[in-house]
This record gives sequence, C-alpha cells and structure tokens, in this order.
Amino acid sequence: MTTAPVDLLSVGEVARRAGIATSAVRFYEDQGLISSERTAGNQRRYRRHVLRRISLILVAKRLGIPLSEVAEVFTGLPEDRMPGKHDWERISRRWAEQLRARRTELERLEDELTGCIGCGCVSLRRCRVLNPGDELAAEGPGPRRLLPEEGLLPVEE
Repeated sequence: MTTAPVDLLSVGEVARRAGIATSAVRFYEDQGLISSERTAGNQRRYRRHVLRRISLILVAKRLGIPLSEVAEVFTGLPEDRMPGKHDWERISRRWAEQLRARRTELERLEDELTGCIGCGCVSLRRCRVLNPGDELAAEGPGPRRLLPEEGLLPVEE
C-alpha cells in the first residue's frame, strides 16, 4: 500500500529530500528564499514546493549565481503554490544569457592565456608579440590582457 505524500514537510524531511543539511534549509529561510509555517508546537513545516526552490538554489550555486540574484528571481514567483513552467523558463532564459557571457569571457581568457604562455617569453615588458614596447604599462599594473572588460583592477599588495 502506497501512502499519499504529506503536504507539509519537517525541516529534516526537506533537508533529506533536497540532499542538504538542516542548517542550510534554515539559512535559506532566513535569507527569505523559502518560507515555512509553524505548528502549534512552534515547529517549522514547509510546503512541498520548497523542494523545487531549493533545487533551483542548488543549481544556481553550481552555476556561480549569487543568492542575491536567486532572491531577485524568486520575488516574481508565487509564494503559495508550485511555480509553473513559464516561471522556470523565464529564470532559465535569464541565467542562460549570463552563462553565455561568462563562457565567452572564459574563452577569451583562455585564448589570451594560451597566447601568452605559447610565446615563451617571461617578461611582457620584452614581449614583441603581445606587448610590443610595453604599451600595456600605460593602462596600469597587473595582467592587463587577462583582466575583464569591466575595468576591474588587480588588488594592491
């Protein structure tokens, strides 16, 4: 005999189903990413759909997407029911564009790094291929060709 799923889950059940620690469940709630109801004994109970939200949090974590952005996309999701297919598609499109941009940047870095290592020189000051006449020194300190376009500068030592 199979029993029907319980609509409200304990923090331990959510943690077990999501594959995370109970402290992570409470942390996500403290951050406003998920919510719970309280029993008469003041125990937390979570609606089943928080498992989807936690799954999305875990995917975002693997993609390097900060929790602040996860919170931002969650503001457009219904709190009282399971988000629908269109909700997930909207989030997916948003993050796919970010991943494409990150992939492009990583490929550019890889090309630059390979080019730099491939030329065999130790000093960019003397590099006639990538930095003739040390032209990059005018742009500032650090690995000028390997810094992102946003103008981030290396940390001062």
